[in-house]
Amino acid sequence: MLLFLLLENQKFKQLCCYFPSPYIHYGVSDYLCNMDIKNKLILHIPHSSIEIPNFTGFLVDQKRINREIDLLTDWFTDDLFESKKDIPIKAGFSRVFCDVERFVNDNLEPMAKVGMGVLYETCDDRTHLRVVTPAEREQILLQYYHPHHKMLLDAVDRQLDKTGSAIIVDCHSFTQTPMKRDQCQLPDRPDFNIGTDMFHTPQKVVDAATEFFKQGGFTLGKDWPYQGTMVPLKYYQKDRRVTSIMLEVNRRLYLVEGKSAKSDRYDHVKTVIDQFLDLLRTLSLA
Repeated sequence: MLLFLLLENQKFKQLCCYFPSPYIHYGVSDYLCNMDIKNKLILHIPHSSIEIPNFTGFLVDQKRINREIDLLTDWFTDDLFESKKDIPIKAGFSRVFCDVERFVNDNLEPMAKVGMGVLYETCDDRTHLRVVTPAEREQILLQYYHPHHKMLLDAVDRQLDKTGSAIIVDCHSFTQTPMKRDQCQLPDRPDFNIGTDMFHTPQKVVDAATEFFKQGGFTLGKDWPYQGTMVPLKYYQKDRRVTSIMLEVNRRLYLVEGKSAKSDRYDHVKTVIDQFLDLLRTLSLA
């Protein structure tokens, strides 16, 4: 389940300059400062990477780790949602290593109960994946998790300063068959899903998305099979200038069945997503 996060961390703010992460794909200041950011979308791409920065504490072999990466990766979403018109915020490390869409506080994170909080300790089938010590947890959060969210917050801040509004698109994919850990096990999953928030997703955006996918001949879930969308806590439920919507694409639309390889429909799906992003930019001008 996608959750709203970006917990403020004063210690991180003081130390972040000493923990530059080589696994964050895009730098913040130079990249954003050199862009004309008027009417640009902020594309949050958290689960496209397959990189494991280090294997400290892992209990299973590489073959088992690779199987989990294969299952949990939002394959090619960094390319499917790629847009030179917008601001991409991509996690350059696998969610199997650190999931930036989980709450840091395990008491707030439902998936922590099954060992899949911000740092996964079990696999989807609940096989033990790794052991994380308190010291390792702190280091990973400081070096990877917090810099990612700082980058997202910086992008939102700059959009608000320059244009008076910010639109976040939370970019994901999902499997046709529910994973074992999924809270919703209903079959017949839709082609696309939009995740919404009552405060940060205006009804006009929901209506436009619904009509867009209907006209394209696609089935659309609304907060199904997953719900919610990313909003930095600084603005969550506080500032309607920040709009957010999650777009998820069913992997059966663009991957070869049973494989993590592009199918012959890949380019068409990429075009559909690009057209949807164009629609959101148009709405931002309305």
